[in-house]
Amino acid sequence: MSEKKILLLAGDFTEDYETMVPFQALSMLGYVVHAVCPDKRAGDSVRTAIHDFEGDQTYTEKPGHNFVLNYDFDRVDTTEYVGLVVPGGRAPEYLRLNQKVNDIVRSFDQADKPIAAVCHGAQLLAAAGILEGRECSAYPACGPDVRMAGGTFIDIPADQVHVQGNLATAPAWPSHPAWLAAFVKLLGAKITL
Repeated sequence: MSEKKILLLAGDFTEDYETMVPFQALSMLGYVVHAVCPDKRAGDSVRTAIHDFEGDQTYTEKPGHNFVLNYDFDRVDTTEYVGLVVPGGRAPEYLRLNQKVNDIVRSFDQADKPIAAVCHGAQLLAAAGILEGRECSAYPACGPDVRMAGGTFIDIPADQVHVQGNLATAPAWPSHPAWLAAFVKLLGAKITL
């Protein structure tokens, strides 16, 4: 059996939990997870930020870890991957300006491969033009992005996931158990105890 690869799109100030937890959890399940960032190579790192919900009108942001990338962005060939993970944080805000990033997202969608996006990750889905006529959850501040891209924003509690077709989307890192379980199910894996 050949190894199953998953692509994870990261960038500076990606959300810490939304990057590290999927990377580690999917690796633990036996997937080869390639974490990449435009203009960076394997061994480079991206800075992360921890977003928390402490009763303010929006999330707070604290410095996170340095997350080491393990694959070169320029070597990405989407045909080699079974799924795509799009973490949130501030990275999607500027990654969506990169045409190759948008092409990557579109390529996964056109091939009907599972895509897991959380929090601000929906900004990449919107910029890639894959939300027209579709449902998508995200951090509530990204609801307008989803709607302007022709999608229907699904407002759910922060610990829930919304699945439609090949998309598993969620509002924030508290959804990790549900979000990652839904993504793994879309990948065709079965976890039994």
